[in-house]
Amino acid sequence: MIKIGAGNLSEVFEELEKEKGISKEVVIASLCDAMVAAYKKHLRVKEIVNVEAYLDEQSGEIGIFKGKTVVNSVEDEDNEISLAEAKEIDEDVELGDEVKLEVTPEQFGRIAAQAANQVLTQRIREAERNLVLNEFMEKKGTLITGIIQKVDDRRNVIVNIGKIDAIMPRKEQIPGEYYKPGNRIRVFVLNVKETTRLPQVIVSHAHAEIVRELFELEVPEIEDGIVEIKSISREAGYRTKIAVWSNDPEVDSVGACIGPRGSRIQTIVSELKNEKIDIVRYSLDPVEYIVNALSPARVVSVDIMADDEYAHEALVVVPDDQLSLAIGREGQNVRLAHKLTNWKIDIKSVSQMEQAESEIMAQEIEPDMTESQDSYDDIDDAEDELQQEIEEEMNQQQVDEDDIEVAADESSDDEIEE
Repeated sequence: MIKIGAGNLSEVFEELEKEKGISKEVVIASLCDAMVAAYKKHLRVKEIVNVEAYLDEQSGEIGIFKGKTVVNSVEDEDNEISLAEAKEIDEDVELGDEVKLEVTPEQFGRIAAQAANQVLTQRIREAERNLVLNEFMEKKGTLITGIIQKVDDRRNVIVNIGKIDAIMPRKEQIPGEYYKPGNRIRVFVLNVKETTRLPQVIVSHAHAEIVRELFELEVPEIEDGIVEIKSISREAGYRTKIAVWSNDPEVDSVGACIGPRGSRIQTIVSELKNEKIDIVRYSLDPVEYIVNALSPARVVSVDIMADDEYAHEALVVVPDDQLSLAIGREGQNVRLAHKLTNWKIDIKSVSQMEQAESEIMAQEIEPDMTESQDSYDDIDDAEDELQQEIEEEMNQQQVDEDDIEVAADESSDDEIEE
Protein backbone atom coordinates (compact mmCIF):
# COMPACT_ATOMS: atom_id res chain seq x y z
CA MET A 1 0.00 0.00 0.00
CA ILE A 2 1.20 3.52 -0.75
CA LYS A 3 -0.02 6.76 0.74
CA ILE A 4 -1.64 9.26 -1.63
CA GLY A 5 -3.26 11.62 0.88
CA ALA A 6 -2.71 12.98 4.35
CA GLY A 7 -5.22 12.23 7.09
CA ASN A 8 -8.78 11.04 6.61
CA LEU A 9 -9.75 11.07 2.91
CA SER A 10 -13.43 10.69 3.77
CA GLU A 11 -13.54 14.33 4.90
CA VAL A 12 -11.90 15.42 1.65
CA PHE A 13 -14.42 13.45 -0.40
CA GLU A 14 -17.35 14.85 1.55
CA GLU A 15 -16.13 18.41 1.05
CA LEU A 16 -15.62 17.74 -2.63
CA GLU A 17 -19.13 16.36 -2.93
CA LYS A 18 -20.58 19.39 -1.14
CA GLU A 19 -18.75 22.00 -3.26
CA LYS A 20 -18.51 20.34 -6.65
CA GLY A 21 -21.35 17.87 -6.55
CA ILE A 22 -19.08 14.84 -7.10
CA SER A 23 -20.16 11.81 -5.08
CA LYS A 24 -17.56 10.02 -2.95
CA GLU A 25 -18.24 6.72 -4.72
CA VAL A 26 -17.46 8.26 -8.10
CA VAL A 27 -14.16 9.72 -6.86
CA ILE A 28 -13.03 6.46 -5.24
CA ALA A 29 -13.96 4.41 -8.32
CA SER A 30 -12.12 6.87 -10.53
CA LEU A 31 -9.00 6.74 -8.36
CA CYS A 32 -8.97 2.94 -8.36
CA ASP A 33 -9.42 2.80 -12.12
CA ALA A 34 -6.54 5.27 -12.53
CA MET A 35 -4.29 3.12 -10.32
CA VAL A 36 -5.01 -0.01 -12.36
CA ALA A 37 -4.32 1.88 -15.60
CA ALA A 38 -1.06 3.22 -14.17
CA TYR A 39 -0.10 -0.30 -13.06
CA LYS A 40 -0.67 -1.70 -16.56
CA LYS A 41 1.39 1.11 -18.00
CA HIS A 42 4.12 0.40 -15.46
CA LEU A 43 4.22 -3.27 -16.49
CA ARG A 44 3.95 -2.26 -20.17
CA VAL A 45 1.00 -4.56 -20.80
CA LYS A 46 -2.36 -3.72 -22.33
CA GLU A 47 -4.43 -6.48 -20.79
CA ILE A 48 -4.20 -7.99 -17.35
CA VAL A 49 -6.91 -9.97 -15.52
CA ASN A 50 -8.00 -10.14 -11.89
CA VAL A 51 -6.27 -6.87 -10.96
CA GLU A 52 -7.98 -4.16 -8.94
CA ALA A 53 -7.06 -1.26 -6.67
CA TYR A 54 -8.22 -0.77 -3.10
CA LEU A 55 -8.32 2.55 -1.24
CA ASP A 56 -8.28 2.86 2.54
CA GLU A 57 -10.14 6.11 3.28
CA GLN A 58 -8.97 6.28 6.90
CA SER A 59 -5.25 5.93 6.25
CA GLY A 60 -5.20 7.53 2.81
CA GLU A 61 -3.36 4.53 1.34
CA ILE A 62 -4.05 2.75 -1.92
CA GLY A 63 -2.72 -0.54 -3.25
CA ILE A 64 -2.90 -2.81 -6.29
CA PHE A 65 -4.15 -6.36 -5.70
CA LYS A 66 -4.27 -9.37 -7.98
CA GLY A 67 -6.66 -12.27 -7.52
CA LYS A 68 -5.33 -15.86 -7.69
CA THR A 69 -7.27 -19.10 -7.52
CA VAL A 70 -6.35 -21.63 -4.81
CA VAL A 71 -5.33 -25.02 -6.33
CA ASN A 72 -3.49 -28.20 -5.27
CA SER A 73 -0.94 -28.04 -8.06
CA VAL A 74 0.06 -24.67 -9.54
CA GLU A 75 0.28 -24.68 -13.33
CA ASP A 76 -0.23 -20.95 -13.99
CA GLU A 77 1.77 -18.88 -11.53
CA ASP A 78 0.21 -15.62 -12.70
CA ASN A 79 -3.32 -16.70 -11.86
CA GLU A 80 -2.99 -19.63 -9.41
CA ILE A 81 -1.64 -20.18 -5.87
CA SER A 82 -1.08 -23.33 -3.87
CA LEU A 83 -3.27 -24.15 -0.91
CA ALA A 84 -0.27 -24.02 1.48
CA GLU A 85 0.69 -20.49 0.38
CA ALA A 86 -2.91 -19.38 0.54
CA LYS A 87 -3.20 -20.68 4.12
CA GLU A 88 -0.37 -18.36 5.14
CA ILE A 89 -2.50 -15.44 3.96
CA ASP A 90 -5.88 -16.66 5.18
CA GLU A 91 -6.26 -19.77 7.32
CA ASP A 92 -9.92 -20.22 6.32
CA VAL A 93 -9.23 -20.39 2.60
CA GLU A 94 -10.24 -23.52 0.69
CA LEU A 95 -9.58 -24.99 -2.73
CA GLY A 96 -11.26 -23.01 -5.49
CA ASP A 97 -11.34 -19.77 -3.49
CA GLU A 98 -9.77 -16.59 -4.75
CA VAL A 99 -7.02 -14.90 -2.77
CA LYS A 100 -6.11 -11.24 -3.17
CA LEU A 101 -2.36 -10.62 -3.24
CA GLU A 102 -0.89 -7.13 -3.14
CA VAL A 103 1.29 -6.47 -6.18
CA THR A 104 1.93 -2.76 -5.70
CA PRO A 105 5.40 -1.96 -7.12
CA GLU A 106 7.94 -0.50 -4.71
CA GLN A 107 8.63 2.56 -6.88
CA PHE A 108 4.98 3.24 -7.54
CA GLY A 109 4.39 6.15 -5.15
CA ARG A 110 5.13 9.03 -7.54
CA ILE A 111 3.18 7.39 -10.38
CA ALA A 112 0.22 6.79 -8.07
CA ALA A 113 0.26 10.39 -6.83
CA GLN A 114 0.33 11.78 -10.38
CA ALA A 115 -2.48 9.49 -11.47
CA ALA A 116 -4.57 10.47 -8.45
CA ASN A 117 -3.99 14.16 -9.13
CA GLN A 118 -4.95 13.82 -12.79
CA VAL A 119 -8.09 11.87 -11.98
CA LEU A 120 -9.24 14.33 -9.33
CA THR A 121 -8.58 17.29 -11.63
CA GLN A 122 -10.43 15.66 -14.49
CA ARG A 123 -13.39 14.67 -12.32
CA ILE A 124 -13.63 18.17 -10.87
CA ARG A 125 -13.70 19.68 -14.35
CA GLU A 126 -16.30 17.19 -15.52
CA ALA A 127 -18.40 17.84 -12.44
CA GLU A 128 -18.22 21.60 -12.90
CA ARG A 129 -19.14 21.25 -16.56
CA ASN A 130 -22.09 18.99 -15.74
CA LEU A 131 -23.27 21.28 -12.95
CA VAL A 132 -23.18 24.34 -15.21
CA LEU A 133 -24.78 22.39 -18.05
CA ASN A 134 -27.63 21.15 -15.87
CA GLU A 135 -28.12 24.55 -14.26
CA PHE A 136 -28.43 26.43 -17.54
CA MET A 137 -30.38 23.69 -19.26
CA GLU A 138 -33.03 24.38 -16.63
CA LYS A 139 -32.76 28.12 -17.34
CA LYS A 140 -33.07 27.69 -21.10
CA GLY A 141 -36.04 29.70 -22.30
CA THR A 142 -36.04 32.02 -19.28
CA LEU A 143 -34.94 35.56 -18.49
CA ILE A 144 -31.82 36.10 -16.37
CA THR A 145 -29.76 39.10 -15.29
CA GLY A 146 -26.09 39.41 -16.17
CA ILE A 147 -23.27 41.93 -16.32
CA ILE A 148 -21.73 43.01 -19.63
CA GLN A 149 -18.03 42.08 -19.65
CA LYS A 150 -16.88 43.23 -23.08
CA VAL A 151 -17.60 43.42 -26.79
CA ASP A 152 -15.23 41.20 -28.78
CA ASP A 153 -13.73 41.72 -32.24
CA ARG A 154 -16.73 40.13 -33.92
CA ARG A 155 -19.03 42.53 -32.02
CA ASN A 156 -20.38 39.69 -29.89
CA VAL A 157 -21.34 40.89 -26.43
CA ILE A 158 -19.89 38.80 -23.58
CA VAL A 159 -22.24 38.71 -20.59
CA ASN A 160 -21.36 37.21 -17.22
CA ILE A 161 -24.38 35.26 -15.94
CA GLY A 162 -22.88 33.67 -12.84
CA LYS A 163 -20.50 30.76 -13.17
CA ILE A 164 -19.73 31.36 -16.83
CA ASP A 165 -19.74 34.04 -19.50
CA ALA A 166 -22.51 33.87 -22.10
CA ILE A 167 -22.32 35.05 -25.70
CA MET A 168 -24.82 37.43 -27.27
CA PRO A 169 -24.33 37.36 -31.08
CA ARG A 170 -24.95 40.45 -33.23
CA LYS A 171 -28.24 39.09 -34.59
CA GLU A 172 -29.56 38.78 -31.03
CA GLN A 173 -28.72 42.38 -30.16
CA ILE A 174 -31.06 45.37 -30.41
CA PRO A 175 -30.10 47.54 -33.41
CA GLY A 176 -28.52 50.80 -32.32
CA GLU A 177 -28.16 49.68 -28.70
CA TYR A 178 -24.85 50.54 -26.98
CA TYR A 179 -23.62 47.78 -24.69
CA LYS A 180 -21.30 49.29 -22.11
CA PRO A 181 -19.07 46.95 -20.05
CA GLY A 182 -20.09 46.88 -16.40
CA ASN A 183 -23.78 47.57 -17.04
CA ARG A 184 -26.39 45.12 -15.84
CA ILE A 185 -28.61 43.60 -18.52
CA ARG A 186 -31.57 41.24 -18.71
CA VAL A 187 -31.12 38.58 -21.36
CA PHE A 188 -33.05 35.58 -22.61
CA VAL A 189 -31.26 32.19 -22.48
CA LEU A 190 -31.65 31.10 -26.08
CA ASN A 191 -29.53 27.94 -26.23
CA VAL A 192 -27.01 25.88 -24.27
CA LYS A 193 -24.35 23.96 -26.18
CA GLU A 194 -22.25 21.22 -24.60
CA THR A 195 -18.51 21.48 -25.27
CA THR A 196 -15.39 19.69 -24.09
CA ARG A 197 -14.85 22.46 -21.58
CA LEU A 198 -17.56 24.59 -19.98
CA PRO A 199 -20.91 24.72 -21.80
CA GLN A 200 -21.48 27.57 -24.23
CA VAL A 201 -24.56 29.64 -23.39
CA ILE A 202 -26.16 31.77 -26.11
CA VAL A 203 -28.31 34.67 -24.88
CA SER A 204 -30.53 37.19 -26.63
CA HIS A 205 -31.60 40.76 -25.97
CA ALA A 206 -33.91 40.88 -29.00
CA HIS A 207 -36.03 37.76 -28.55
CA ALA A 208 -39.81 38.18 -28.39
CA GLU A 209 -39.98 36.00 -25.27
CA ILE A 210 -38.20 38.76 -23.33
CA VAL A 211 -41.40 40.78 -23.65
CA ARG A 212 -43.44 37.84 -22.36
CA GLU A 213 -41.14 37.42 -19.34
CA LEU A 214 -41.30 41.14 -18.54
CA PHE A 215 -45.10 41.15 -18.67
CA GLU A 216 -45.23 38.06 -16.44
CA LEU A 217 -42.99 39.84 -13.94
CA GLU A 218 -44.92 43.12 -13.96
CA VAL A 219 -48.53 41.91 -14.37
CA PRO A 220 -49.77 39.71 -11.48
CA GLU A 221 -52.88 38.70 -13.44
CA ILE A 222 -50.66 36.99 -16.05
CA GLU A 223 -48.70 35.13 -13.40
CA ASP A 224 -51.97 34.02 -11.77
CA GLY A 225 -53.36 32.80 -15.09
CA ILE A 226 -56.26 35.27 -15.18
CA VAL A 227 -54.81 37.10 -18.19
CA GLU A 228 -53.19 35.02 -20.92
CA ILE A 229 -50.65 36.10 -23.55
CA LYS A 230 -51.84 34.59 -26.82
CA SER A 231 -49.22 35.87 -29.26
CA ILE A 232 -46.23 38.21 -29.53
CA SER A 233 -44.58 39.77 -32.58
CA ARG A 234 -41.52 41.92 -32.14
CA GLU A 235 -39.02 43.92 -34.13
CA ALA A 236 -36.50 44.60 -31.39
CA GLY A 237 -35.69 48.22 -30.72
CA TYR A 238 -38.64 49.51 -32.74
CA ARG A 239 -42.04 48.02 -31.97
CA THR A 240 -43.82 45.07 -30.36
CA LYS A 241 -47.40 43.87 -30.59
CA ILE A 242 -48.76 41.58 -27.90
CA ALA A 243 -52.19 39.92 -27.96
CA VAL A 244 -53.80 39.26 -24.56
CA TRP A 245 -56.95 37.47 -23.44
CA SER A 246 -58.81 37.49 -20.12
CA ASN A 247 -60.18 34.26 -18.66
CA ASP A 248 -62.29 36.33 -16.26
CA PRO A 249 -65.06 38.46 -17.82
CA GLU A 250 -64.68 41.00 -15.01
CA VAL A 251 -60.99 41.58 -15.72
CA ASP A 252 -59.96 43.76 -18.64
CA SER A 253 -56.91 42.12 -20.22
CA VAL A 254 -55.59 45.31 -21.81
CA GLY A 255 -56.18 47.43 -18.70
CA ALA A 256 -54.41 44.86 -16.51
CA CYS A 257 -51.32 45.03 -18.72
CA ILE A 258 -51.29 48.81 -18.79
CA GLY A 259 -51.69 49.09 -15.03
CA PRO A 260 -52.82 52.03 -12.87
CA ARG A 261 -51.95 55.21 -14.74
CA GLY A 262 -49.81 53.16 -17.09
CA SER A 263 -47.33 52.19 -14.37
CA ARG A 264 -46.87 48.59 -15.51
CA ILE A 265 -46.42 49.27 -19.20
CA GLN A 266 -44.10 52.21 -18.46
CA THR A 267 -41.79 49.91 -16.48
CA ILE A 268 -41.65 47.43 -19.36
CA VAL A 269 -41.10 50.17 -21.96
CA SER A 270 -38.29 51.59 -19.84
CA GLU A 271 -36.67 48.14 -19.58
CA LEU A 272 -36.86 47.83 -23.39
CA LYS A 273 -35.26 51.26 -23.91
CA ASN A 274 -38.49 53.04 -24.96
CA GLU A 275 -39.50 50.43 -27.52
CA LYS A 276 -43.12 51.00 -28.64
CA ILE A 277 -45.58 48.37 -27.41
CA ASP A 278 -49.11 47.85 -28.77
CA ILE A 279 -51.34 45.81 -26.45
CA VAL A 280 -53.93 44.06 -28.63
CA ARG A 281 -57.14 42.47 -27.41
CA TYR A 282 -57.25 38.88 -28.66
CA SER A 283 -60.47 37.61 -30.27
CA LEU A 284 -61.69 34.28 -31.59
CA ASP A 285 -63.34 36.21 -34.44
CA PRO A 286 -60.61 36.66 -37.10
CA VAL A 287 -62.17 39.88 -38.40
CA GLU A 288 -62.17 41.50 -34.96
CA TYR A 289 -58.68 40.14 -34.22
CA ILE A 290 -57.26 41.61 -37.45
CA VAL A 291 -58.91 44.98 -36.74
CA ASN A 292 -57.37 45.03 -33.26
CA ALA A 293 -53.96 43.94 -34.57
CA LEU A 294 -53.79 46.83 -37.04
CA SER A 295 -54.26 49.44 -34.31
CA PRO A 296 -53.75 52.37 -34.03
CA ALA A 297 -55.09 52.53 -37.62
CA ARG A 298 -58.88 52.68 -38.17
CA VAL A 299 -60.39 49.99 -40.38
CA VAL A 300 -63.44 50.34 -42.64
CA SER A 301 -63.95 46.66 -43.49
CA VAL A 302 -62.30 43.23 -43.46
CA ASP A 303 -63.12 40.62 -46.11
CA ILE A 304 -61.99 37.05 -45.53
CA MET A 305 -60.52 35.84 -48.82
CA ALA A 306 -59.36 32.39 -47.68
CA ASP A 307 -59.65 30.59 -44.36
CA ASP A 308 -58.25 27.08 -44.25
CA GLU A 309 -55.29 25.21 -42.79
CA TYR A 310 -53.07 26.20 -45.70
CA ALA A 311 -54.03 29.85 -46.22
CA HIS A 312 -55.35 32.66 -44.06
CA GLU A 313 -55.88 35.69 -46.29
CA ALA A 314 -57.86 38.84 -45.62
CA LEU A 315 -58.48 42.07 -47.53
CA VAL A 316 -58.60 45.13 -45.28
CA VAL A 317 -60.00 48.49 -46.37
CA VAL A 318 -58.99 51.64 -44.51
CA PRO A 319 -59.73 55.36 -45.00
CA ASP A 320 -57.36 57.16 -47.37
CA ASP A 321 -55.79 59.14 -44.52
CA GLN A 322 -55.16 55.92 -42.55
CA LEU A 323 -53.37 53.92 -45.27
CA SER A 324 -49.82 54.92 -44.34
CA LEU A 325 -50.57 54.41 -40.64
CA ALA A 326 -52.04 50.95 -41.25
CA ILE A 327 -49.07 49.87 -43.34
CA GLY A 328 -46.52 51.53 -41.08
CA ARG A 329 -43.01 52.70 -41.80
CA GLU A 330 -41.49 50.30 -44.33
CA GLY A 331 -44.50 48.03 -43.79
CA GLN A 332 -43.75 47.48 -40.11
CA ASN A 333 -47.29 47.72 -38.74
CA VAL A 334 -48.88 45.31 -41.19
CA ARG A 335 -45.87 42.99 -40.92
CA LEU A 336 -46.20 42.79 -37.14
CA ALA A 337 -49.97 42.31 -37.46
CA HIS A 338 -49.35 39.42 -39.85
CA LYS A 339 -46.93 37.75 -37.42
CA LEU A 340 -49.30 38.35 -34.52
CA THR A 341 -52.45 36.95 -36.15
CA ASN A 342 -50.85 34.49 -38.60
CA TRP A 343 -53.09 35.99 -41.30
CA LYS A 344 -51.86 37.33 -44.63
CA ILE A 345 -53.23 40.89 -44.71
CA ASP A 346 -53.67 42.92 -47.91
CA ILE A 347 -54.45 46.58 -47.16
CA LYS A 348 -56.25 48.91 -49.59
CA SER A 349 -57.57 52.45 -49.19
CA VAL A 350 -61.19 53.36 -49.96
CA SER A 351 -60.19 55.21 -53.14
CA GLN A 352 -58.05 52.28 -54.28
CA MET A 353 -61.01 49.93 -53.81
CA GLU A 354 -63.35 52.29 -55.72
CA GLN A 355 -60.87 52.50 -58.59
CA ALA A 356 -60.47 48.71 -58.63
CA GLU A 357 -64.24 48.25 -58.67
CA SER A 358 -64.57 50.75 -61.55
CA GLU A 359 -61.98 48.86 -63.57
CA ILE A 360 -63.80 45.58 -62.91
CA MET A 361 -67.12 47.08 -64.01
CA ALA A 362 -65.52 48.46 -67.16
CA GLN A 363 -64.11 45.05 -67.98
CA GLU A 364 -67.56 43.51 -67.49
CA ILE A 365 -69.32 46.13 -69.70
CA GLU A 366 -66.89 45.79 -72.63
CA PRO A 367 -67.69 42.10 -73.29
CA ASP A 368 -71.44 42.98 -73.15
CA MET A 369 -71.00 45.66 -75.84
CA THR A 370 -69.09 43.21 -77.98
CA GLU A 371 -71.85 40.66 -77.59
CA SER A 372 -74.46 43.31 -78.53
CA GLN A 373 -72.55 44.23 -81.67
CA ASP A 374 -72.34 40.55 -82.57
CA SER A 375 -76.12 40.32 -82.12
CA TYR A 376 -76.66 43.31 -84.42
CA ASP A 377 -74.41 41.74 -87.03
CA ASP A 378 -76.37 38.51 -86.79
CA ILE A 379 -79.64 40.44 -87.31
CA ASP A 380 -78.19 42.22 -90.36
CA ASP A 381 -77.07 38.91 -91.80
CA ALA A 382 -80.54 37.43 -91.22
CA GLU A 383 -82.18 40.42 -92.92
CA ASP A 384 -79.83 40.10 -95.90
CA GLU A 385 -80.67 36.42 -96.23
CA LEU A 386 -84.41 37.19 -96.00
CA GLN A 387 -84.12 39.93 -98.63
CA GLN A 388 -82.24 37.57 -100.89
CA GLU A 389 -84.93 34.94 -100.46
CA ILE A 390 -87.66 37.51 -101.28
CA GLU A 391 -85.84 38.62 -104.40
CA GLU A 392 -85.37 35.02 -105.50
CA GLU A 393 -89.07 34.34 -104.86
CA MET A 394 -90.06 37.41 -106.86
CA ASN A 395 -87.77 36.42 -109.71
CA GLN A 396 -89.27 32.95 -109.70
CA GLN A 397 -92.75 34.43 -109.69
CA GLN A 398 -91.85 36.64 -112.65
CA VAL A 399 -90.60 33.60 -114.55
CA ASP A 400 -93.83 31.77 -113.85
CA GLU A 401 -95.91 34.75 -115.07
CA ASP A 402 -93.84 34.94 -118.25
CA ASP A 403 -94.41 31.25 -118.86
CA ILE A 404 -98.17 31.70 -118.40
CA GLU A 405 -98.25 34.56 -120.90
CA VAL A 406 -96.31 32.54 -123.45
CA ALA A 407 -98.69 29.62 -123.00
CA ALA A 408 -101.70 31.91 -123.38
CA ASP A 409 -100.33 33.41 -126.61
CA GLU A 410 -99.72 29.98 -128.05
CA SER A 411 -103.30 28.93 -127.20
CA SER A 412 -104.71 32.04 -128.94
CA ASP A 413 -102.75 31.33 -132.09
CA ASP A 414 -104.06 27.79 -132.17
CA GLU A 415 -107.66 29.04 -131.91
CA ILE A 416 -107.21 31.48 -134.79
CA GLU A 417 -105.79 28.88 -137.12
CA GLU A 418 -108.81 26.71 -136.54
